[in-house]
Amino acid sequence: MASDFRQSSTRVRCSECPLRVKSHFRAFSGEELDFVSNFKRGELNTDAGATVLVEGANSAHLYTVLEGWGFRYKILEDGRRQILNYVVPGDMVGLQGAVMAEMQHSVEALTPMVLCMFERSRLFSLFERHAGLAYDLTWLAAREESILDEHLLSIGRRTALERAAYLLAFLHERGRLAGLLDDDRRYVPVTQAHVADTLGLSVVHTNKTLKRLSDRGMIRWLDRGCDILDVRALCEVANWQPDETRQRPFI
Repeated sequence: MASDFRQSSTRVRCSECPLRVKSHFRAFSGEELDFVSNFKRGELNTDAGATVLVEGANSAHLYTVLEGWGFRYKILEDGRRQILNYVVPGDMVGLQGAVMAEMQHSVEALTPMVLCMFERSRLFSLFERHAGLAYDLTWLAAREESILDEHLLSIGRRTALERAAYLLAFLHERGRLAGLLDDDRRYVPVTQAHVADTLGLSVVHTNKTLKRLSDRGMIRWLDRGCDILDVRALCEVANWQPDETRQRPFI
């Protein structure tokens, strides 16, 4: 196995999962917890920059992010990249490949990540035995669609400044709810190249746009990411408000 991957047997017991104590995630019943504990086959540890899943591949596993940041993306034949969305703890990756036989996009680690690993071949048993968990998977897929709708709206109708403000406010909210960010931790680990590939802008245009947000005191751009200084102002510029107030599921 490549040096940027380290597969291990189960290190974090599902009964002691750090995500379970976060108020943003719904609680499992005892029966559901037993099933997920048996469904899990171990953990995958990746370095930053590692490709977790490759477009077109048939993966034997699907994963839930336990720690770290990552992103989903597609690449055109000439090498241009479009980042589709970002993943944080609690998000599932590889479900598309489990349903459609092969991945329609790739997934890369932004930071070192830990992912809980599940056998794709056993997914159907979840639908057979646990209607609540099956609904959770449907919810996760629907939520991903909703996020992509907002991203498409941003690329299609928002100005460059509004796009950048929306993306950074969105990442801050996702990181906050996943326990990655709080009042003392404001660092979002995206480079200007990541922002450009998400917003569909050139790196030069992205640099100028981010400087405008920085000059207004909303962000502080660092070497490989930025500190979010005023998320409320970013939301106002983007004309966007987060709406994920309910408890969300995870597997």
